Amino acid sequence: MKSWRWGLLASALLLGAVATARAQAPPAATPPPGIDWRQLSPEQQQMLAPLRERWNQLPPGRQQSLSRGAERLQQLPPEQREQAQQRFQEWQQMTPEERQRLRERYQQFKGLPPDQQQRLRENFRRFQNLPPEQRQQLRDRWRGMSPEQRQQLRDQWRSAAPEQREKMHERPRERPGKHD
Repeated sequence: MKSWRWGLLASALLLGAVATARAQAPPAATPPPGIDWRQLSPEQQQMLAPLRERWNQLPPGRQQSLSRGAERLQQLPPEQREQAQQRFQEWQQMTPEERQRLRERYQQFKGLPPDQQQRLRENFRRFQNLPPEQRQQLRDRWRGMSPEQRQQLRDQWRSAAPEQREKMHERPRERPGKHD
């Protein structure tokens, strides 16, 4: 008989403690308010025009970040602003699968050590500074490789010392496996 009283008392104390904790808990953080399309500046509206039809369906947090991004774009020099707008348009034209792959690749990049990230950035700059014809030749050569050849090239690059990598940049590249 006494055991059920203790059980009842323990349950009552537990429920009371939960109720007290709920009453003392701070209110849940309120999500950021949405932004009405008309609240955007004309410049922001122009930059975000591809989203106008869907603007009200976007989550308020997404509206906030897009609005801030458009503000930052306004501060860029015209050439950089144009490049950013082109990238934004390219993003809008991607399929959800392409966007997801790009997000995953970005996360992989962010997971690399800083020295590897820097090396990738430098290689990308080198590639961008090549004449368009040479860039296209390299793209064509890469696309013409089998998955095994691509992997072999990646492995050679990863195992090469920095001096060897520099030499790889300087000499004309041959397809891996060409002389196998």
